[in-house]
Amino acid sequence: MNKVSIEDIFKIKSVSSPKAVPNTGKVTYLVTKTDEEKDTYYSYLHNFDGRGNIQLTYKDETVTNVAHSHDGTMTLFTAPDDDKKSQVFILRHAGGEREQLTHEDDGVFGAQFSHDGQSVFYHVSSEKNSADKKDEDDKDDKDKKPEAAVITRMKYKSDGGPGPYGVLTEKYTAVKSIDIQSGETETVLSGDENFTLYDVFEGGFIYATDKSENPDFNFAQKLYLRTGGEDKLIRDDASFMKAEISGDQKHILMTLMTRKFKNATHPHIEVYDIKTEESIDVTTKLDKPVGGLVAQDTQQNAEGNTAEWISNNEYVFLVSEFGSVNLYKGDVEGNIRPLLRGEHNIFGMDADSEAAYLTISTHVSPSELYKFDFKTEELSQLTEINYDYVTDTELVKPEPVEFSSFDDTTVHGWFMKPAGYEAGKNYPMVTNIHGGPHALYANTYFHEMQLIAAKGYAVLFINPRGSHSYSQEFVDAVRGDYGNGDYKDIMSAVDYITDKYDWIDKDNLGVTGGSYGGFMTNWIVGQTNRFKAAVTQRSISNWISFRGVSDIGYYFTEWQILAGLDNLDKLWHHSPLKYAKNVETPLLILHGEEDIRCPIEQAEQLFIELKSHEKETEFIRFPESSHELSRSGKPSLKMQRLSHIVRWFDQYLTQN
Repeated sequence: MNKVSIEDIFKIKSVSSPKAVPNTGKVTYLVTKTDEEKDTYYSYLHNFDGRGNIQLTYKDETVTNVAHSHDGTMTLFTAPDDDKKSQVFILRHAGGEREQLTHEDDGVFGAQFSHDGQSVFYHVSSEKNSADKKDEDDKDDKDKKPEAAVITRMKYKSDGGPGPYGVLTEKYTAVKSIDIQSGETETVLSGDENFTLYDVFEGGFIYATDKSENPDFNFAQKLYLRTGGEDKLIRDDASFMKAEISGDQKHILMTLMTRKFKNATHPHIEVYDIKTEESIDVTTKLDKPVGGLVAQDTQQNAEGNTAEWISNNEYVFLVSEFGSVNLYKGDVEGNIRPLLRGEHNIFGMDADSEAAYLTISTHVSPSELYKFDFKTEELSQLTEINYDYVTDTELVKPEPVEFSSFDDTTVHGWFMKPAGYEAGKNYPMVTNIHGGPHALYANTYFHEMQLIAAKGYAVLFINPRGSHSYSQEFVDAVRGDYGNGDYKDIMSAVDYITDKYDWIDKDNLGVTGGSYGGFMTNWIVGQTNRFKAAVTQRSISNWISFRGVSDIGYYFTEWQILAGLDNLDKLWHHSPLKYAKNVETPLLILHGEEDIRCPIEQAEQLFIELKSHEKETEFIRFPESSHELSRSGKPSLKMQRLSHIVRWFDQYLTQN
């Protein structure tokens, strides 16, 4: 069998975004591959018709936002047009070539059919004074000159925005509709606010707006139900992931997140009774978050559908619990029960009255499509997209670990033996720390972990306090306490596993992590010399400067560190840069030059401080790379990143 290699990113395909085709028993899904020659990703629409799988699109492009008409006769999706603007395309199931429906100058997103299938609703983002801008865009390129950006908002940039600084021109999201036959368009919702259309039904729709007197500090939406031309306010104190009306139009199924614990708050489900105007909180009693915030590196083009009606009174939904994402069933009375639990990550879900269609990953399976039959409650696999890879590759299945941390808090995670482990030999170990901090490692395939194990290292990865899929208390515990309880959880994990296995070479330990995991890597090497090598990725080193340079910094520091510039002592206390002079561990610093979430100045400060103290360090800068480098970055740069990680550990960790 082949050992896992860096080049496996070109073999692994991502199966994602299942969509049940109404009234047919069919389901569509996306298959995304990594193209080495073009150094990019392409996704293709596929269909399972009950007998087999059929590929529906063949053009090398990125297909997203798949939706089906209510009668099951048409499918829409968004894809780039000839000008590389995302537009709506339609496939008629009776046959024929796909048709381009929209021709919006700035592209579209978030499309869905009207209830009668005669039109399509979609979102557009338009700049202020867009007519004037269009006149300028029509000029020859040689006449264009650089223009200064006038900034009036705090939310003026975003990671992944226009490079290299992510500065966004001031835009508002509007909702439009287009008649499929005539091509005539109509603006449905627009104004100096951002509109989100959640559901369209016969006689109305559900939408939200972020209109606020103080938009820079507004993190909630106002959710409305429009029927008969009149709007009814449903809720105005939460952000919404989904809002869908039942078939009999009596209830609204909502997935929402309040700000009780800021961004550490569990997303939960409520059922709103349209007649009584009252809501039932369905899932807070589980003390687990709805949906999944799983850290992974191969599951591309995944749409996060959290919940779905399967009848007028029942629905299914996803829950993250104890490192898995599982399927549950609920009803309008607030009753819930698990349908499918296991050591897996359900990262895509859709359903009809007969079955749920799931894309599932495990530690040793990147992703496949499955069907969960509601009548028999049996799970069947519908695709074998990654069969050859899984069959021909030596994949290590991690063992779950669970231990009591310093304060008797139970902490959970996984441990991987090196690929080809031989009894009687000693092996070095690498501890890998996830980002967030409110993400989670899960029972899912992770190429980076498998690669490190294939190179002869044991791998430890846990969910320290702050991680999702556990209690609200557990996920909130990290706020205001960075570098204390979370750090002790990780060190307790290292103690636990090295005490359990005497073949782990305690003198050859490595540590790495990205984003918050990069912060924690920086923190660890400033607090202890226990690790012989470390790799920090897209990290944070200085909370004082982070507050002003990150796209989320001005509120993230107050939410997470519980301090602003009026409390410099606390910001500096939690900053790894303060402890750089203590670092004795050789530290490799990896960072994307266009990272706006954790800007590269964080890496620059750390590198200069370490070098000024003559510490052993290197700084690798990745061009054209945002915070998403390890997940959806250019494949060639993803490979270089993995190569540098392995090189550093090979250089400093001795294998016997």
